[in-house]
Amino acid sequence: MLPSPQIARCSRAGAALATIALAASLCGCSSSAPPSTAPAAPAGASGFDGAALPAGVLARQFTLSDQSGRSVSLAGYRGQVIVVAFVYASCGGPCVVIAQQIRGALDELGAPVPVLLVSADPAADTPARVRRFLSRVSLSGRVRYLSGAPAQLRPVWHAFHVTPASADRAAFDRTASVFLIDRAGYERVVFQLEQLTPEALAHDIRKLLG
Repeated sequence: MLPSPQIARCSRAGAALATIALAASLCGCSSSAPPSTAPAAPAGASGFDGAALPAGVLARQFTLSDQSGRSVSLAGYRGQVIVVAFVYASCGGPCVVIAQQIRGALDELGAPVPVLLVSADPAADTPARVRRFLSRVSLSGRVRYLSGAPAQLRPVWHAFHVTPASADRAAFDRTASVFLIDRAGYERVVFQLEQLTPEALAHDIRKLLG
């Protein structure tokens, strides 16, 4: 018999998978779990619920524009734990699930934590679509939705192992991930869809906050 904490964790993972499958069936998106895109410690082995990334990997620096047209630099968040996720407003199931799990983690934490949602389809992410998406997932005013020209975004996608939706929508669904970056600017944890729950995300943010 599994110890109680393991039973709880398995239950949370099962619930997340059920949510993904339901959202995908409603929106017509793939619910396939994305493959691992970088060597990482198994979930739990490092004390994180997500997969711990190799030590010493500095997050790729970037400067993009948010949904209000303000310039946002990743370097400007040095000293804070940051959530970075890749979505696009017309994605449907996978992106809705990512946004809802992040919202749940923010609700559980209580205190504000910087969240940067980076567009995986800048041509389709018009200001109106972005506003509707953030309203739909109840994240308006709680996150910054970043976009820019493809030439600005391409090195960011590459650094975080993200396939842009414009190149291959199914591949984006498989590689959609949520990253945690620590106070020193290092990539520390990655959550793929099958691991992502509000409780697990909040747990790992608290761990990085110390």
